Amino acid sequence: MTFGDCVIRPVRADEWPAVKELRLTALRDPVADLAFLDTYEKAVDRPDSYWRERAANGAEESGGARQFVAETEDGRWVGTVAVLIEEAGTTDWAGMPVERRQGHLVGVYVAPGHRGSGLTGALFDAALEWAWGRGVERVRLVVHAENARALGFYRKVGFVESGVTVPLADKPDERELEMVAGRPGSDR
Repeated sequence: MTFGDCVIRPVRADEWPAVKELRLTALRDPVADLAFLDTYEKAVDRPDSYWRERAANGAEESGGARQFVAETEDGRWVGTVAVLIEEAGTTDWAGMPVERRQGHLVGVYVAPGHRGSGLTGALFDAALEWAWGRGVERVRLVVHAENARALGFYRKVGFVESGVTVPLADKPDERELEMVAGRPGSDR
């Protein structure tokens, strides 16, 4: 899929150095503390084996996850989103029960010079198409209530608050909002 001067595509397992570089860039964003459950300080110290596994997991066509990137004509990665498939009857990363087979969008990032261009929407289109193609009943994401830019975008592309809040392990007084999108034509 193309968008402007970018190609939207899945990562490949051998691209782990670029996966690492983009993630570290995202974790230096001014709202990274609201947008991600990770920190630059923790991520930069992870061994290469972590990044190899992360890229391999996001590259698996038949697996339970897929990472998409926006790559410019000159090879720079300027955006990303990953989608995880969560199976009914399991628990999610926060220890909450998963009640239905669903996609979970994570790691959303677009470089400042590309924000507001529609690129984030193109990344979401690729991730959602992949998730719907795997038979999920809905797709969800979790967002900090104070991340106004993200909340506005998610609402614009059809996600609505589910009423579920998710506790943050390292910040027990804070909770994030779950937002969901149903399969096109469904009632969520």
